[in-house]
Amino acid sequence: QVQLMESGGGLVQPGGSLRLSCVASTNIFRIADMAWYRQAPGNQREYIAGLTKGGSTSYSDSVKGRFTISRDNAKNTLYLQMNSLRPEDTAVYYCKATGGLPNTWGQGTQVTVSS
Repeated sequence: QVQLMESGGGLVQPGGSLRLSCVASTNIFRIADMAWYRQAPGNQREYIAGLTKGGSTSYSDSVKGRFTISRDNAKNTLYLQMNSLRPEDTAVYYCKATGGLPNTWGQGTQVTVSS
């Protein structure tokens, strides 16, 4: 069973940057589409970025132009580079794998944007 583990969250000031990582226990990027979601307190979990196994990317309007999704196949790691962070980006961030395996979520990493 594949496991996903996020890291890289923390406290950052508005305008700052963070890079989140999601390490997969096995090499799934050849068979799975990957995505980042986030969930703020009181809100539903929302999709923010996706990277297909073929290499296509997509972003929600709320992060487009500020966030970049990428992966390192050799390290079995998915990344989310987050720039120009805003207080409304505060949330728990999750990675997800779909397709070719059962939907799999990581445990999440907290990102707090505050001065």
